[in-house]
Amino acid sequence: MQRRHNNMAKVLITGGSKGMGRSMVELFAKNGNEVATCSRNLKDLEDLKKDIFNKYQNRNIYIDTLEATSKEDVQRFGKKVLLEFGCPDILVNNTGIFLTGQIHNEEDGLFEKQMNTNLASSYHLTRVFLNDFMKRRSGYIFNICSIASITAYAGGGTYTMSKFAMLAFSKVLREELMDFNVRVTAVLPGATRTSSWDGTEHPVERFIQPEDIAKLIYDFANSPETMVVEEVIVRPLKGDI
Repeated sequence: MQRRHNNMAKVLITGGSKGMGRSMVELFAKNGNEVATCSRNLKDLEDLKKDIFNKYQNRNIYIDTLEATSKEDVQRFGKKVLLEFGCPDILVNNTGIFLTGQIHNEEDGLFEKQMNTNLASSYHLTRVFLNDFMKRRSGYIFNICSIASITAYAGGGTYTMSKFAMLAFSKVLREELMDFNVRVTAVLPGATRTSSWDGTEHPVERFIQPEDIAKLIYDFANSPETMVVEEVIVRPLKGDI
């Protein structure tokens, strides 16, 4: 893991108030790292900050709201992070939304909402930090893709398109940044038990748990700096749902 002079990494995790993002926030904070995160809902963020403070020896996390569909708000957030938190050592692009649909009958506007949330927000936020990463010649970027990044399916519509593009974004970033010692890993989880699956009748053992994805990312972040895990596909043991 990239570390500052105080031996703690600065970690920015987008979409940190729920699901995989929250599990990552908890794990990195628990292990003494400085953590920043965002979501659309301020109350969820405040509840998370209070929970982390109470659980982990009065540890504070940096929080701010973010409207991921807005390029301007993503850039505002990124610049504010640079000013008030500092350039992260580890950036986890986790913000995403899943809306079912088919290309021939999706509601108007669904394309823009998912492409902006799942792809453009990560693109614009990452660009805020790239000059610092390259000058520092260190850093780690994790892009949370999906099994849908490599598997098209009926009902996936724009979501699948956005996740295919997120994987391409990861590949291009890796090629551009390798000479600057900045690592890029694309994580492709299968069915993970987040709020997207609320109401499902499938038993819990049919899912990957969010804390398991968090542990995976934490371990990769602590791997030797001379190597990179380019892509990792993670599925439930008994296959995707």
